[in-house]
Amino acid sequence: MNSVRASNVSRRPRRVSRPRPVQPERNHQERDEDVPADMVAEESGPGAQNSPYQLRRKSLPKRTVCPTKTNMEGASTSTTENFGHRPKRPRVSGKCQDLPAAPAEQYLQEKLPDEVVLKIFSYLLEQDLCRAACVCKRFSELANDPILWKKLYMEVFEYTRPMMHPEAGKFYQINPEEYEQPNPWKESFQQLYKGAHVKPGFAEHFYSNPARYKGRDNMFYYDTIEDALGGGQEPHFDGLIFVHSGIYTDEWIYIESPITMIGAAPGKVAEKVIIENTRDSTFVFMEGSEDAYVGYMTIRFNPDDKSAQHHNAHHCLEITVNCSPIIDHCIIRSTCTVGSAVCVSGQGACPTIKHCNISDCENVGLYITDHAQGIYEDNEISNNALAGIWVKNHGNPIIRRNHIHHGRDVGVFTFDHGMGYFESCNIHRNRIAGFEVKAYANPTVVRCEIHHGQTGGIYVHEKGRGQFIENKIYANNFAGVWITSNSDPTIRGNAIFNGNQGGVYIFGDGRGLIEGNDIYGNALAGIQIRTNSCPIVRHNKIHDGQHGGIYVHEKGQGVIEENEVYSNTLAGVWVTTGSTPVLRRNRIHSGKQVGVYFYDNGHGVLEDNDIYNHMYSGVQIRTGSNPKIRRNKIWGGQNGGILVYNSGLGFIEDNEIFDNAMAGVWIKTDSNPTLRRNKIHDGRDGGICIFNGGRGLLEENDIFRNAQAGVLISTNSHPVLRKNRIFDGFAAGIEITNHATATLEGNQIFNNRFGGLFLASGVNVTMKDNKIMNNQDAIEKAVSRGVTPVTQQTATPSV
Repeated sequence: MNSVRASNVSRRPRRVSRPRPVQPERNHQERDEDVPADMVAEESGPGAQNSPYQLRRKSLPKRTVCPTKTNMEGASTSTTENFGHRPKRPRVSGKCQDLPAAPAEQYLQEKLPDEVVLKIFSYLLEQDLCRAACVCKRFSELANDPILWKKLYMEVFEYTRPMMHPEAGKFYQINPEEYEQPNPWKESFQQLYKGAHVKPGFAEHFYSNPARYKGRDNMFYYDTIEDALGGGQEPHFDGLIFVHSGIYTDEWIYIESPITMIGAAPGKVAEKVIIENTRDSTFVFMEGSEDAYVGYMTIRFNPDDKSAQHHNAHHCLEITVNCSPIIDHCIIRSTCTVGSAVCVSGQGACPTIKHCNISDCENVGLYITDHAQGIYEDNEISNNALAGIWVKNHGNPIIRRNHIHHGRDVGVFTFDHGMGYFESCNIHRNRIAGFEVKAYANPTVVRCEIHHGQTGGIYVHEKGRGQFIENKIYANNFAGVWITSNSDPTIRGNAIFNGNQGGVYIFGDGRGLIEGNDIYGNALAGIQIRTNSCPIVRHNKIHDGQHGGIYVHEKGQGVIEENEVYSNTLAGVWVTTGSTPVLRRNRIHSGKQVGVYFYDNGHGVLEDNDIYNHMYSGVQIRTGSNPKIRRNKIWGGQNGGILVYNSGLGFIEDNEIFDNAMAGVWIKTDSNPTLRRNKIHDGRDGGICIFNGGRGLLEENDIFRNAQAGVLISTNSHPVLRKNRIFDGFAAGIEITNHATATLEGNQIFNNRFGGLFLASGVNVTMKDNKIMNNQDAIEKAVSRGVTPVTQQTATPSV
């Protein structure tokens, strides 16, 4: 039996595809002598026809071997070539001859099922897999199978989605199904291949099993981050450090070279790689760390004594002079009640901080000071005990698309000459203002949303400045914008709406340029100016407020020009309590009460405005107010054009007052205005109505085409009318009744339908140099109304 087995073994055909070491070249005769006799019989004897390997050869292509060929046929370079099998040498004659192909080799390449090849490939590491891909087209396709590379990739890097690294300082994860290339796992592997790995407990296993990890000479493993940072002198190390899942505590991480450090973990990477310190700043970037990168990890500062004063100098991230690292996709937390979570300070400090979460800190979130700059984009900054962002002492960052919300203090605080460019940020639900500017700070805030603040939206005070351009400011509990204490910001092109109080509130010597804004739907005045404040307000739309449009009081001032103020619930403009604004070239219309309202010693200048279509009068003046009202068009009022009452004054000059439902001008209750050179015409009632003790000087006015009397004087009133022209009225020119008196000098009263002058009994009138002529139906209409008509009068009698 044993002899039979031995015989069978000796007759078994040899697998020519086994790896063979390369033999030194010998002459042909030596090769023929080395071929065993049984191998010759094996290939030529009758038993060869029954060999399965010979059966496969029938369908395989032939290959030609020439005697001039010197290299060993079928030599292998795989890692198994030292197994000791002698290679089969081809027979060589003087002529080229066709030889059968190596059957096992061809079987592996062409016949072996894909599932089996993939199973074999699954035991290979990445370099062997790449070598296998060079064998043939089929192997190339199978060796690039994404499942194989995903398994290798997750074994090395742990990511459950490929982490792409197309260029220095740029990392991002992708969904493999949505990626344009067929094998993102392999592509990412190539991009991340040369790196050091911080994986506690794994380094010993890695270095004690060199055969298992053969081909990974470009990878280094360490137990601590400090060791990895100290390994920068290793050959092939290109500065890329992977920090794997775990909590790393109290390591001294001072970075002064352009290294790249990134978290490596499955799922949400940053939540599973945690680096914290309890005694000192967790990360410190120093000069020399230009272009360093830290990403995808949680960075915490968690001291035992959270209120110790020396922790003012300790932070989660500290970025000092002349360095510009990139901080990306990090979670940053500080439980210390002093200092800040992130501190960027010093000339040349210019980091890029993006896609980070700086939240739940017991101090300031991000602090930029001492001429530091930097780019801060797409960060989440929330629920910090102090400001979400502080900018101070000539700090000048660029802050874009940050979400700053639910802070327990102010959202953004710039002060002490702090600057910065803030663009497209969403700032909301902070306990104090969304944005505060103080003490010569001068930020630029563009296209941000500042809303739902528990106090105000923007607060500029103590000589603060700033440019606030094209922002949306809405739904704040107090005013959308506060400006006070000699501050002088520019508020331009914003939408300020739906505030629980006012839109823009300027007080306490505030100034500012308020230009081109859309201010609407606020619970109080769209713009409020008080206590010696003097802003420039122009080109705004102030409308649909639940209160008034513009409210100037308590000695408020300002230049208010070329605005459109309309559809407000109360007055379009209120001027009161010693205020003296200048309102020029505004369109004030369609209000639900008065257009412009001067009361309680409100003064100022109202000139060249269009004031129309109000439910009440276009202008009201009362209680000691004494404005200058010049060159306005006042029309379409559902009450009168101008109403002066309760001891009101005012200089009303060169205005056009027409098409009002009641009198063009009303003067009553001890009021004493001056009206000069106005055109008061086409009223649906009288031109000027003076009653209840009204007085006033009416001089050089044109009063014409009114439906009732051009001037009605009644009930103990005593005006002075001088050099007016009262004509083409549809009733009397002047009518004086109810114990009123008047002084009429040099007036021209003509072409009025019901007479030039009607005087009731008991009326005393002083007349001089008046011309009363060409009035119709004077006597008949006068008798029917019980008054004495005067149809022609040029002398100066006392009636």
